[in-house]
Amino acid sequence: MDNTKRQITKIAREVNKFTSRMLKLDGIGTAEYDFIHVVRKNPGITQAAIRDILALDKGAAARRAANLEAKGYLVRKANPSDGRSQLLYATEKADQLKNSKASVETLYYEFLEEAFSPQDNAEFCRLLNILYTRSKEESKADFPNLTHRFLEGSREK
Repeated sequence: MDNTKRQITKIAREVNKFTSRMLKLDGIGTAEYDFIHVVRKNPGITQAAIRDILALDKGAAARRAANLEAKGYLVRKANPSDGRSQLLYATEKADQLKNSKASVETLYYEFLEEAFSPQDNAEFCRLLNILYTRSKEESKADFPNLTHRFLEGSREK
């Protein structure tokens, strides 16, 4: 039974709705932001690699890359090891967008934290860090424990 009632997911969904609304003021949608994020984390990535990460079809990836390049968020450079492909890099404008997204999220979380006393907030942050650390460790290990639990649960049904 899920005692959390998936409230972490529900809060994250509300943060994403608000952040998406604010990013649209800069003319960026969430799918475009995800694309920029992949390029920022993987400078010099090819469109093919982005397609694999984001599960995009070839046409969608090409349109998104061209659109973001036209908006000044990405630049293309020749791939020295493969003359047929190009490497994508984020621009300074893309880096500023990242800071903008982080500042919008921070604003939202600060608003939520106002509901706590300083002591409650400290305890909440301590517990949240425990959950975050556990989540990140599982993710970095490629989700072995969760995959096992999911597969075992699927066999029981």
